[in-house]
Amino acid sequence: MTNDKKWLSVVGIGEDGLSGLSAIARFLVERAEVIFGGSRHLAMLPPDERQKIAWSSPISLSVREILRHRGQAVCVLASGDPMCFGVGVTLAREIPTSEMTVVPAPSAFSLACARLGWSLAEVETLSLCGRSPALLQAFIYPGARLLILSQDSQTPAVVADILTKRGFGGSKIIVLERMGGSQERIVEGTAASWTKTELADLNTVAVECIADASAVPLSRLAGLPDDVYQHDGQLTKRQMRAITLSALAPIPGQLLWDVGAGCGSIAIEWMRSHPRCRAIAIEQNPTRLQYIAANAAALGTPDLQIVAGKAPAALFNLPQPDAIFIGGGATSENLFETCWEALRPGGRFVANAVTLSSEYKLLQWHKQKGGDLIRVAVQQAAPIGGFLGWKAMVPVTQWIAVKI
Repeated sequence: MTNDKKWLSVVGIGEDGLSGLSAIARFLVERAEVIFGGSRHLAMLPPDERQKIAWSSPISLSVREILRHRGQAVCVLASGDPMCFGVGVTLAREIPTSEMTVVPAPSAFSLACARLGWSLAEVETLSLCGRSPALLQAFIYPGARLLILSQDSQTPAVVADILTKRGFGGSKIIVLERMGGSQERIVEGTAASWTKTELADLNTVAVECIADASAVPLSRLAGLPDDVYQHDGQLTKRQMRAITLSALAPIPGQLLWDVGAGCGSIAIEWMRSHPRCRAIAIEQNPTRLQYIAANAAALGTPDLQIVAGKAPAALFNLPQPDAIFIGGGATSENLFETCWEALRPGGRFVANAVTLSSEYKLLQWHKQKGGDLIRVAVQQAAPIGGFLGWKAMVPVTQWIAVKI
């Protein structure tokens, strides 16, 4: 047993094994009474009588097992930097950092940049380990350099397929296997012609995004083209969507409720603004629920939480939001009251109305809570006979308020 308050050590280890550890990292491994890690990591250790426990699935089972050994000298072995999409992040959510010692090794991203001559500060990084490959969609743009932690040997082919279908088939793909070890290998190709299948499960994918002539790049700013969404007409149009997202003012880490989400465009573009923006789309129509799921996957926000049900009943027991948007159902009984009560102090409330009855509801709430009322009218040029004229879109009344 140890009386050291820092009973848990999380040690990053590379493909070079124990020989590549620093003196402090080696000490922490050697003093450990219980060692957790992947089968590959545990195989690097010399045979002895200490308890060695491989990761369980789901990882939460192993976290609970680690907590049961609190007070003993416990060491967790992790690949590279444990705090870079690693198990150290998971453990830090459950265990105070005052009880942990983390010793990182170079991350896969750092090693890849060293081999490719890329600046890590100018690279988009993401992990597809245990995550939906659809996340990649939000990172694709002309000239982007991507570094992707793979789930397994099949991930490069999945990445190549996504790039090709997005119109980036000419993109260069570089797979870096087992970096830092004796079996290190680099495999190169292009997305559209990718056929490599004999790859190691431990690999990192580097991508140089090259757009085909027909590719349509998608901005991360609000106001994506309407035709990138599947919808049945219940869609906040492009110009109004940009104005609405500006009023909602997405901030990294904050949570949005998109109430009466339609095809999910507001929630999706909220999440596209930053990888740490979170959103819940609430919708009762079964067909639109399918549209939301399809649009979220196609536009790189597969973690969008979708709640099937009619507001306000469907809102109870949801996490407290930092912002709320009501795009449909504004006249539903008690909807505004329920949403206002749920909103975090300082949170932003935005509602759009196109009918007289819903507009009247906004006028009532503006009178009670203050805020700003605006009316947006957009006209688009359209053919009138052999000439061009202005065609008016339905005007939208918008109420914007901050909860004090």
